[in-house]
Amino acid sequence: MRVWLGAAAVFLGLGGAGNAGECIGSNLFEQMPPEQRNQIEDAVRDVPYHEGLFWRASKGDQVITLVGTYHFGDPRHADSMARIDPFLSGADVLLVEAGPEEEQRLTHALTEDPTLMVDNSGPTLPERLPPEEWQALTDAMSQRGTPAVVTAKLRPWYVAMLLGVSPCMMQGQAESGAAGLDHLLVDRAKELDIPVRALEPWDTVFTLFRDMTPEQEIDMIRASLPAAAYADDYAITLTDAYFGGDVWKIWEFGRFDAYRNSGLSHDEVDGLMQLAQTQLMDRRNASWIAPLTEAARDAAQQGRGVVAGFGALHLPGEKGVLRLLEQEGWSIEPLDG
Repeated sequence: MRVWLGAAAVFLGLGGAGNAGECIGSNLFEQMPPEQRNQIEDAVRDVPYHEGLFWRASKGDQVITLVGTYHFGDPRHADSMARIDPFLSGADVLLVEAGPEEEQRLTHALTEDPTLMVDNSGPTLPERLPPEEWQALTDAMSQRGTPAVVTAKLRPWYVAMLLGVSPCMMQGQAESGAAGLDHLLVDRAKELDIPVRALEPWDTVFTLFRDMTPEQEIDMIRASLPAAAYADDYAITLTDAYFGGDVWKIWEFGRFDAYRNSGLSHDEVDGLMQLAQTQLMDRRNASWIAPLTEAARDAAQQGRGVVAGFGALHLPGEKGVLRLLEQEGWSIEPLDG
């Protein structure tokens, strides 16, 4: 559970600048007993397109180059940009989750309306959590630069998302301002005078969790707390998996970690994981197919293709972008390697 919110921040477009490459921690995959690693491998094996960050979708003369991105800074993005640049240089348009205009509107909205992140109408988090969990939460949030008086009124989904980002990534965001792969793509497109187009509205993030029950909201926090103390290890584990192309392993790692450490039953974890997948990925993936294919159709009339960059966890799965394109008659081939 903790890791799916960490993954949300890092791989699904909810993160910002920072530098996970500066985090010091251990790769938790490498420390797992063999039977635990085998469980994750078994869960991943039959998931469509579970490995790979760079793909080409083609349909006749229409071509989409798809890039699974990571939203925090890392020196290894330089290699990714070198790989993508030949495709971007000849593209008609770059499609991303949120372009500069959408990010400006989001920033303005947060400035004008604090209730998007703060709940002043309902019970506070210390009123909704047992004392020992509230204390654990305040300790974890203070490490992320948020005092208890502020945490108390934050919306639960935002608190859980912050718990999913390690303190070292928070520090990197404040100090380095290193750009994630999405921003690097946008900056390069500007240099090349290539239009940038958003795949979804600027306020999408605020709609992702609005259907959750109060109990589900608190479960998000409750399940995030046990691993918050070793968040730097999570940062290393997730980023190493990403740059190794093991995209869906990131998701299943979170499931099995929650089984062991969250205090929730397997059924409760599976229910929350399915809710997260539906809200964070499946619905958004389906909504992106029309703008992706329409852009490719228009570009083909100019003898060009398009490039699309979005969080890597949107690529795999039966309801991932690659499978959805395949179901509409597109041929999918990997560009990794």
